[in-house]
Amino acid sequence: MSSDKKFIRSFFIRTLILLAAVIGTVVLFDPFYQYHKPLPGLKAVLTDKEYQCVGTLRNFDYNALIVGSSVCENYNNGWFDQGFDCQTIKAIRSYGATADLKVLLDIAYENHELDYVFYNIDPSSLSASDEPTYVSTGCPMYLYDKNHFNDYHYTLNKDVLMEKLPYMLAFSFMGDYDEGDSYNWAQWKYFGADMATGMYARRPSVAQMQPETVKADALEKNIALLTEMVETHPDTTFKFFFSPYSMLWWDNAYRTGELDSVIYNEKQAIKALLAYRNVEIYYYQDAKEIITNLDLYMDMIHFSKDINYWVYDKLAKGEDRLTAENYEKRLDGMRTLSDKIVKTEILKYYKQ
Repeated sequence: MSSDKKFIRSFFIRTLILLAAVIGTVVLFDPFYQYHKPLPGLKAVLTDKEYQCVGTLRNFDYNALIVGSSVCENYNNGWFDQGFDCQTIKAIRSYGATADLKVLLDIAYENHELDYVFYNIDPSSLSASDEPTYVSTGCPMYLYDKNHFNDYHYTLNKDVLMEKLPYMLAFSFMGDYDEGDSYNWAQWKYFGADMATGMYARRPSVAQMQPETVKADALEKNIALLTEMVETHPDTTFKFFFSPYSMLWWDNAYRTGELDSVIYNEKQAIKALLAYRNVEIYYYQDAKEIITNLDLYMDMIHFSKDINYWVYDKLAKGEDRLTAENYEKRLDGMRTLSDKIVKTEILKYYKQ
């Protein structure tokens, strides 16, 4: 065999060995948890929800989920484990559109029986598209499908090998990383009235109030997605809750003319969900002492981890639960509070 042929043969053999070593290393440690849960002695280091959430839903051990948008990322799973005697992980999607969250729930139910689903309903999710947005927003679909032939995007990824994997190992063996704080961002963010108002692009004028049924078509489709989840899994207790958005959010809803439709949408969704025996609904949007204290927020909707714990504690105690008898009164009260916000409370920060 000529020296050139020997070199080529040796080059290909060494290249194949190197590729196999890279693939084997990624599969073994699996920082996105696509193939297995963490190895013994390693922690579940979860910081990239778009890349890790699906893998954890397929491969981790759990019987409860915290489901919602970015406002749910700062819950500690351990709170719910202790308060509800369960094993909890998160199913998170930014913006929290109903169709996107249903995709995550469907994945979870493939191989898991769930005792609890703690589901945050964002008002915007009730009028969002009923089509999932993972593809259109550029999510790494090779991690979402079950086609291992396209896994090379993951197993032969330089950033995974040189950044994500060392990051996972470092947090497993160094410092005091808490696995329950999966996807937590609160520790890196600044909260306060200056920050919140600075992030709020307030409309200079007030738009005409839209009809409350302006989003009725989208609302009907999203309610159907929610009720389908509840009906399909009658042995799961769904604890739906509405989080305390700041008064900036309510001021914006008023100034954009969307306020009446927001209240209407919530009433219709609550009415539909209360018809099911495996549903509980909790309402925290009208917590005046919280939503008017902008020092607890970083923008219109994102609040400090202290408020995440406050919501959890309320849920664990079963406080502020809505019923068929009281839900309309509570939401009418929120509508009245929103009027007070735009007429008096917001004037602490804006002239008109």
